[in-house]
Amino acid sequence: MLITRRRQGEAVVIDGRIEVRVLEISNGRAKLGISAPSDITVERKELRLVSSENQAALATAQSSFARQLIKEAP
Repeated sequence: MLITRRRQGEAVVIDGRIEVRVLEISNGRAKLGISAPSDITVERKELRLVSSENQAALATAQSSFARQLIKEAP
């Protein structure tokens, strides 16, 4: 993990293709701007975590439903 300090207006470049720029800093929060090629998905981590949890819950529900169907089969 790279740990670096950046001031407002400064940026870091990842793999020569992704730029993360500090747009604003206020009240202990930083607003970031991310520029990346269209073939790279950029999303907030918490959304990815929720999506993974939803997928796991769906798989569990489907397995539970399938087990219930098997129990009820003649």
